[in-house]
This record gives sequence, structure tokens and C-alpha cells, in this order.
Amino acid sequence: MGQKVHPLGFRLGVIRTWSSIWYAGRNYAELLHEDLKLRDYIKKRLYHTGVARVDIERAGRKAKVHIYTARPGLVIGQRGAEVDKLRFELEKLTGRELLINIHEVMSPELNAQLVAEGIASQLERRVSFRRAMKKSVQNTMRLGARGIRLRVAGRLNGAEIARQEQAREGSVPLHTLRADVDYGFATAFTTYGTIGVKCWIYHNDIERGGRVASPAEARGIQARRDRERPSRTSNS
Repeated sequence: MGQKVHPLGFRLGVIRTWSSIWYAGRNYAELLHEDLKLRDYIKKRLYHTGVARVDIERAGRKAKVHIYTARPGLVIGQRGAEVDKLRFELEKLTGRELLINIHEVMSPELNAQLVAEGIASQLERRVSFRRAMKKSVQNTMRLGARGIRLRVAGRLNGAEIARQEQAREGSVPLHTLRADVDYGFATAFTTYGTIGVKCWIYHNDIERGGRVASPAEARGIQARRDRERPSRTSNS
């Protein structure tokens, strides 16, 4: 059942950390709903800028919002006009003082959320799902990923019966906790209905102590495992 586990939640506390960093007492539920409102508003308001993720830190009555985007210039605007406008809207929504930090995603093709949203956007423009998936796989592998897996599900190309199709290249280990696997999900709203897009991208192994194994080291580790693994012999 390993494939049913959310890849990010599965690795929390091992190689990943939480996207909401704060502690609360009795008002925990209130702050949790506030985080959900903030993320939902930011994703809708800045969808065209490619928002990969939103991290939220809290201290007392103040909150710090970290927005990771592929197009920071569009979010900030001329002389910071757009980000000031966004901060005013979010403060009005939450009723608390906010500090917004914008971070640039240097390689959108290696971010699973942005890859999934890119495919969903192409499906809404009636691009063939096979073409969209093939192009995304090629771009991601070209930039150094060790593996990618894509899955689309729904009424593909307007078919009467919904189905799911997938494309993959390289390896994507779902059970290995030290494997740095990124995951993203997006929904394409087409005239025939909704199409779900899931994306898994395997970057590298993160060893204990924070050291990242190189591809050559990882291949050596895998080769040693294969040699140590007992061979299966047929009784026939």
C-alpha cells in the first residue's frame, strides 16, 4: 500500500519539514483554518505566477508568509507595489500584521507542483495529454532529475469513459524515506469535466547528517544491495 501514502507527509520529520511553523493552544483550530484561507487566497490570486508552495511562520500576533514562485517579478511588481497590495489584502483577510517574503524557484521544471500545474494548463488549452506529459518528462530529466512519474485521470481527449494514463522515466522510490521525492497535484477544468494531474519527481538520496549522495554513489549503493540480495532459484 506504499503508493497510497502522500510522499511529502510520509517524509515529514525525516528529510522534510512542516509548511506551517508555529505552536498554539486552544486557538489551534482557528489558526489552522487561517493558514488554509491564506494558502487558498494566495494560490488563486497568484496562480499565473507559478506558486510552488507557501510556508507560514507565527510569533505572537504577527505572521510571516514565505511565497515560493517561478516569477517573483510579477508578484513584487514595480517598486514593490504588487506585493504591498497583496500584503494589505491578506492583513484585511486575517486581521493581523503580516510580513511577506518572496523566494524564486530557480528550476520550475524540477518542481512537482509547477510541473503538474503546467500540464493542467495545457490540458485546458486542448493540448494532447500524451504530448504534454512527454514534453514535461523530457524537460525534467534533461535538467538532472533521477526519475519522474506522471499520472492523468479523467475524460482524456473528451472520451466518453474516464480513464487514467501515466508516463514515467528513471526511478521513483516510494518506500525509501531518505529519497528526496517531490509531489504535486493539479486539476484541469475542461469542457468535458475535470482532469486530475499528479506528479512525482525523484531528485536524490539524502543521507544521514544531511549529506546528499551523488548519482554515482547511489548507483554503487544499489549495486551493493543487488549483490547482497539472495538470488531466487527456480525449483523446476
